[in-house]
Amino acid sequence: MKFLRILAFSLFALSSLFAQEGIQFEKGNWNDIMAKAKAENKLVFMDAYASWCGPCKMMSRDVFSQASVGAFFNENFINAKIDMEEGEGPDLSNLYGVMAYPTLLFIDSDGELAHRAVGYHGVEQFLELGKTALDPNKRMSTLTARYAKGDRSPEFLYNYAMAAMNSMDPNAEQITLAYLETQEDWSTEDNMRLIFESASGAEPKLFDYIAEHRAAFAELYGEDVVNGQLQRLIISTLDPNVTDEQETFKKIDEAYQKAFPEDAASLSANFRMNYYGMIGDMGKFAEEAAAYFEKHGSDDSMELNNIAWSFFESVDDKKMLEKAVQWAEKSVKLEDAYYNNDTLASLYFKLGNKKKAKKAAEHAIQLAKENGEDYSATQELLERINEL
Repeated sequence: MKFLRILAFSLFALSSLFAQEGIQFEKGNWNDIMAKAKAENKLVFMDAYASWCGPCKMMSRDVFSQASVGAFFNENFINAKIDMEEGEGPDLSNLYGVMAYPTLLFIDSDGELAHRAVGYHGVEQFLELGKTALDPNKRMSTLTARYAKGDRSPEFLYNYAMAAMNSMDPNAEQITLAYLETQEDWSTEDNMRLIFESASGAEPKLFDYIAEHRAAFAELYGEDVVNGQLQRLIISTLDPNVTDEQETFKKIDEAYQKAFPEDAASLSANFRMNYYGMIGDMGKFAEEAAAYFEKHGSDDSMELNNIAWSFFESVDDKKMLEKAVQWAEKSVKLEDAYYNNDTLASLYFKLGNKKKAKKAAEHAIQLAKENGEDYSATQELLERINEL
């Protein structure tokens, strides 16, 4: 019996040991957490998350649960895991400027933000982040204070720019530019990576440099990544408060000409089309779309299908719908699939062409059955077609 009690105790102790391998998050409210941090003279680590955030779930599963992470964070921090959309979360989100998830915050016992980072971190990267937060000389709060006091040494500015970028600090571009002003050569790999990854659209010098050296950046990141970054930077410069669409179009045209001179005309036309669709002016959207596809065309079956479906949903003009039929027909020729045959059937139906609508709908259903796709919406369409 004594042996069984010893065995049971050992198993319990062992299970408790394994249960405590990862980070142990506090269960109390924010005041309780801050009081504990003050009593133990520790920083608070806060995982600021949202329940729907995929990277947040990945960190909980793959990073916070690891023994090495638990050992380091449990020893050095008071740990809190708070949903930014529930309970105390919204107030804390406003207090600490949480704009994306996960945001990883390190807060002193007076409630002052010491350090932060944004986005998924693997085990080693997360441990390094924790070590940085513990080092008073490397924390964002210290770096910000040094910058405010006038420190402009290149090494400091580089480290500050990297920290600002990783924490999504709104001043990251300005800090990067301050560092670059100390550099004669912007084309080193470290400098190019800093430029590319800190650029968010506010500083035209960074955008201009990436656009002018697109090929060199493509060697580092790949052409698609660089093109995507340039597109994002162009869109990010738009001011939603500007109501003069011609001013917006002029700005876009200039940016595309700078970044993609070989494709500027088609990209600008595509932007105009999507701009009108976004603001809900479907008449101008249809005109711009018709002009765009007539001039520039497309061999992308999905793109053709999507624009055709947009016309089905939002356009009533017969001539415009006939253009949409042409796009849907071309989409089907490029890829005979359920999704675009359904679009084609819908357009034929809207135009009152029962025979073609029925044929396209039946073919769409056949393809869906062959590929195990849900065709209930097309079945309903077919029933409506048969009622014509």
